[in-house]
Amino acid sequence: MTVPSIAPDTVGLRGLRFDNRFTRELPADPSDVVRPRQVIGAAYSRVSPTPTAGPALIAYSPEVAEKVGVDERALQSPAFTAVFSGNAVVSGMDPHAACYGGHQFGNWAGQLGDGRAITLGEVIGPHGTHHTLQLKGAGPTPYSRGADGRAVLRSSVREFLCSEAMHHLGVPTTRALSLCSTGDQVVRDMFYDGRPEPEPGAVVCRVAPSFIRFGNFQLFAARDDLDGLRALLDHTIRHHFTELLPAASEPTADTYVALLHEVVDRTAEMVVHWQRVGFVHGVMNTDNMSIHGLTIDYGPYGWLEGYDPNWTPNTTDAAGRRYRFGQQPTIAHWNLVQLANALHLVVGAVEPLQEALDSFVPAFETRWFAMMAAKLGLRTLDPAGDEAFLGSLFDALGATETDMTLFFRGLADVDGSHDDADALLAPVRAAYYRPEELVGDVHHRVVDWLRAYGARVRDEATADDARRTAMHAVNPRYVLRNYLAQLAIDDATAGDATTLVELLDTLRCPYTDQPGREHFAEKRPEWARNRPGCSMLSCSS
Repeated sequence: MTVPSIAPDTVGLRGLRFDNRFTRELPADPSDVVRPRQVIGAAYSRVSPTPTAGPALIAYSPEVAEKVGVDERALQSPAFTAVFSGNAVVSGMDPHAACYGGHQFGNWAGQLGDGRAITLGEVIGPHGTHHTLQLKGAGPTPYSRGADGRAVLRSSVREFLCSEAMHHLGVPTTRALSLCSTGDQVVRDMFYDGRPEPEPGAVVCRVAPSFIRFGNFQLFAARDDLDGLRALLDHTIRHHFTELLPAASEPTADTYVALLHEVVDRTAEMVVHWQRVGFVHGVMNTDNMSIHGLTIDYGPYGWLEGYDPNWTPNTTDAAGRRYRFGQQPTIAHWNLVQLANALHLVVGAVEPLQEALDSFVPAFETRWFAMMAAKLGLRTLDPAGDEAFLGSLFDALGATETDMTLFFRGLADVDGSHDDADALLAPVRAAYYRPEELVGDVHHRVVDWLRAYGARVRDEATADDARRTAMHAVNPRYVLRNYLAQLAIDDATAGDATTLVELLDTLRCPYTDQPGREHFAEKRPEWARNRPGCSMLSCSS
């Protein structure tokens, strides 16, 4: 079925002004066949969304709508729902799916591509900024590898909520404009146990400067397609890293190296933010790494609840734990090495690329120590002199199951003038899942660190109110815990979006106490410890 085209002056959609640079400048797949196949020499394939039975708008982000130029009146209109569920296109769009490859769990996977994502086009927002609109779950593409190109409601709710939650936490991320149900059932084997079941389908509209990934460059390089790789690099620099362009000239090998330097720096910044809020991506394959240093592709993610640097939310990664919380910086660097390997085809020399890669560790560590100082309300931390102090902190956090978010939030209320164990523990006691374990050696490790922390606070002589305000600005009160997302999914599946909307509204102000919404700040309840969707998740859509 062909999707209808809506005139751009349809009420509320007239603000969508398209300037499709990606498809205009880069090589296209000459075939319009949608079946799964290898696509050679192309950056993308043109493909339209596949209409669904009964689309309905579930939720939207008014902030993102304003950014891309969607009039507020349109958000509840049938035209908006039709376009952003994949049942219609607006004139000026150029729907397509990108061609890219990548390393998955450390192994080269060859061609991957947008298997269930269709980019509608690039819009120029009211402030002159380009934004790429992409539907996830809008039907098959040549990269679907035999799948249906659809997404289920549970994964779509999680992606919609997390995209916006991360933005408001101050973490670099793609955004989400809308979430629509499709009226169709999608069959998925959630646990990969041979028992697939039908589930409600949904479509999320994702928004980013572009969806260019490390894997876009990797596939051209793997195929020795020098022209395609250079065209993609030049496009990326010309439109997304213009500050790197030499004056009045075209990009050179030095420009490509400068691009790697910038991507290294942005990636380090992104991962430091992940570590700050306790976020675990879960599937840091190179095809899930944005060239912009944005968190992209929200699949089996999670937040540390009981602090454990070895935790991964991904059931597929349960054995090897490649993408566990504590290893995210190492994996980010490994992925950057794969990007550098791709750029070597056009740079030629190893040394400048290695120099760019070598900047990752100092860039990450400098930011990480500054971040940890801010979380602790301290002016500075010395990488050498404070090694034991920080080591004791992480030892105390791991001594018994300790909620990371609640611990750091409560730490702001620790009174450094006290030496009494009960007084020191009182502000953080709510962070412990098993407070009865705060005895003996566990008690000593925790209290000893709190006393050392109190001494540091006294030494710096920062006023308690000022320290508390500064700590509350970086230690969130609210994060998107998996069990909260699951509660929103349960209600949305039953046709009630109330929990989803209230949760989204709460997550817009994650650093502010919100009376009446304390239940969104509670640690994971015991019933959610092993319930599907509330702890670990699979890569299933």
